[in-house]
Amino acid sequence: MHKYLAEFLGTFWLVFGGCGSAVLAAAFPELGIGFLGVSFAFGLTVLTGAYAFGHISGAHFNPAVSVGMWIGGRLDGKEVIPYIVSQVIGAAVSAFVLYIIVQGQAGFSGTGGFATNGYAELSPNHFSLGSAFLIEVVLTAFFLIIILLSTHRNAPAGFAPIAIGLTLTVIHLISIPVTNTSVNPARSTGVALFAETAALSQLWLFWVAPILGAIVGAFIYKVVIKEKD
Repeated sequence: MHKYLAEFLGTFWLVFGGCGSAVLAAAFPELGIGFLGVSFAFGLTVLTGAYAFGHISGAHFNPAVSVGMWIGGRLDGKEVIPYIVSQVIGAAVSAFVLYIIVQGQAGFSGTGGFATNGYAELSPNHFSLGSAFLIEVVLTAFFLIIILLSTHRNAPAGFAPIAIGLTLTVIHLISIPVTNTSVNPARSTGVALFAETAALSQLWLFWVAPILGAIVGAFIYKVVIKEKD
C-alpha cells in the first residue's frame, strides 16, 4: 500500500502544483505567471515529487507512464491497474481541493475551463482534433523515452528527476497552446470533473493519445537499449 499511497500523493501534488498554478496564478492581475510559469510549475512538481516518492513507487504520477514502464519492463503487470486507480483518485481529490479554494475568491462566478485539456473549440488556440492527438502522442512518447533512459541502471545516478522534470517543462512550453498539455490521463480527468465546459466529452483523447504515445516510447526505448547492448 505504500506504493499506491505514494502515487496518490505524488499525483495530488502534480495536479495541485501544475493545474493550481494555471487556475490561481497564470493570469493574476499584473503579477500573473503566464504559461511560462505554469510550464515550470508542472516540471517542478514532478522533479520534487520524484525525489520524494521515487524510492517508494518509482514516481509515475501518470497512467501513461505506468503503462510505458510496464511495456519497458520496469513495472509488474499486476501493478498497472492499482497504480492507475491511485493516480486518478489523487488527481480527482487534488482538483476537488482546488475547486473548494477557487470558490473562496470574491466575486466567484464559476470554474470555467479549470485548466482542462481540449481540442477544437476547447483548445487554447483552437487546434484541430488531429493536431491535438498527434502532439499528445509524440510528446508522451519522448517523455517515456527520456524517463526510461534517464532511470536506466547505466544512467548517472540521482539525476533522473531533474531530466524528467525539465522534460515536462519543455513539453508544456511546446503544447500549452495546442491542448493545454496533458500527456497525463489522470491530470486531465481530475480537473475535467469540475470544469464548466465540455471537457469530459473530449477526455477520451487525453487517455488514448498519451497511452498510445507511452507504448510507442517504451518500444523505442527497447530498441535503443538493445542496440546499445
